[in-house]
Amino acid sequence: MSIPTSTSVVESAVIKAPLSHVWHHIKLQNFSNFWSALNSSEFVKGTNDEADVVHWTFKDGTELDVKQEEHSTINHYITYSVITAKPNLTYTSVYSTIRCYAVTSGGLEGSTYVEWSGNFSSDADAGVIEDAKFKRRDALVDLAKVATKK
Repeated sequence: MSIPTSTSVVESAVIKAPLSHVWHHIKLQNFSNFWSALNSSEFVKGTNDEADVVHWTFKDGTELDVKQEEHSTINHYITYSVITAKPNLTYTSVYSTIRCYAVTSGGLEGSTYVEWSGNFSSDADAGVIEDAKFKRRDALVDLAKVATKK
């Protein structure tokens, strides 16, 4: 019997670096420059130039082709979906969004608030959601390390 679960996850962090230093890294093809779980992230050759498909190879051997669905340099967010996976995913689909906001006042003024959400199809189980939560948390720690380097 499966355990009922939410099919979405949202993880966030305040990174003590200006928005421009953080946003600079939020390009699908550059994720391996900050995310320690990735070996490589590169454009898929032979795809339509407008498709923006990037191949991610994880250190555990997992491979994903992710497609940029939406991108705004004005509102500082990117949305992407997984279009192929090796090994195959145990669920039908997922859309993820990373949003960055400048912290403009208070004790953390000059920092960046980053939110990384994932919305999964209804066949994703609790294990998938937990895994997504911890991967996002780890990636946000990695992003902070890179963005705050002098």
